[in-house]
Amino acid sequence: MTRPLPRGGTLLLATAAGTALANNYALQPALSTVAADLDVPASVIGLVPTAALVGCMTGFALLLPLADRLAPHRLVAAHLTTLAAALAVAATASGPAVLLTAYLFIGAAASVAAQAGSIAGRHAPPGRRARGVATVAAGMSAGILLSRLAGGALTDLLGWRRMLLVFAGLSLLCALAAATLLPRERPHSPQGYRATLAALPPLLRAFPPLRRAVLAGGLWYFAFNLVWVALALALAAPPHSLDPTAIGLYSLTGLLGLAALPLTGRLADRRGPATVIGLGMSAAATGTAVLAAGLDTPPAVALGLALFDAGCFAAQAANTSRVIALDPQRSGSLSSVYLVLYFTTGALGTAVAAPLLDTLGWRGTALTACAALSLAALLGRTGREHPRTVPPATAVPAQRVPPAVRSEGAEKRMPDGPAPS
Repeated sequence: MTRPLPRGGTLLLATAAGTALANNYALQPALSTVAADLDVPASVIGLVPTAALVGCMTGFALLLPLADRLAPHRLVAAHLTTLAAALAVAATASGPAVLLTAYLFIGAAASVAAQAGSIAGRHAPPGRRARGVATVAAGMSAGILLSRLAGGALTDLLGWRRMLLVFAGLSLLCALAAATLLPRERPHSPQGYRATLAALPPLLRAFPPLRRAVLAGGLWYFAFNLVWVALALALAAPPHSLDPTAIGLYSLTGLLGLAALPLTGRLADRRGPATVIGLGMSAAATGTAVLAAGLDTPPAVALGLALFDAGCFAAQAANTSRVIALDPQRSGSLSSVYLVLYFTTGALGTAVAAPLLDTLGWRGTALTACAALSLAALLGRTGREHPRTVPPATAVPAQRVPPAVRSEGAEKRMPDGPAPS
């Protein structure tokens, strides 16, 4: 039977996940500053967030399945150490080519955030999986939110290069803590690494709920990146002309979503992920509609962003717990398939943000995101959970699956809805 995490283990995973994922977003408020420093067009430096997401997708495809094979202490520490090294390279970049290449590695190493969620879900006690995943999601959300504020403020105070070195130091501290405190138990895997990778594509066919999770999650992550990248560009341009610190301050509006995540986990455990996804998408779509009205009134922008972030974060935590529950012993592989496609759609959102802003303006860009959120709400709440179907070539032998895991899997075959009393 999989042993539970040590005391404080889930919190450590949440901290590591937030620290890692923060590096995909910390440079966003300073993109104009970086472009001026390197003397290149803003459209070129605008590819940095896309490079980070492409790196993440690579990490999810090639590295996330390692969560089913390697001991957590070794896996998490190695990723965070690599992340620190890539940040140091980015801090010394003399041109866009080196910077973009560094961010490919930064994004790949930041995929440890998803591994942390998979580890927390696998080691959670029965009936508390969504809470463990939600705790890690809260850490990820804090990393996303505070990264823009910290990145903008540190850029104004120290410059963008030293800002990246600060984040590198934080990554090294988390690596040391992970190597010391996380479990040293290696997960049992009946397959080799190559066989595990080859078995990833068939998972979409074997698990219909995984396909729905991919479609719904991809749509709201497309909207999330579209709104935030376009917002940073719109607020930096006239007539707003805000500096990186002021733009980063808007990220604090997402604290509402961070505070709601523990409740999200409990609600998902009791009423099912579909309920949380529906509520989250309704809140996010409402917030985006408020943002579409304009950026001239800071309180309205803050309210819109608060609803938008809260809805997206809640839906993602619920969707992740749904994916892990399909087969906890292969949570790394299932999460790999989900997140590769999820971030593929998200990368599209970052890539089209600037062109859409130039073509449609802020209101048209925000309404495009609102339409994506509405479709995600429909997909996330339709359909019933199907019994778990494991392809014969990749099935785990019955005698190797502990009774507690089999009984827990039986619970997860129930349709979304209230837990039995």
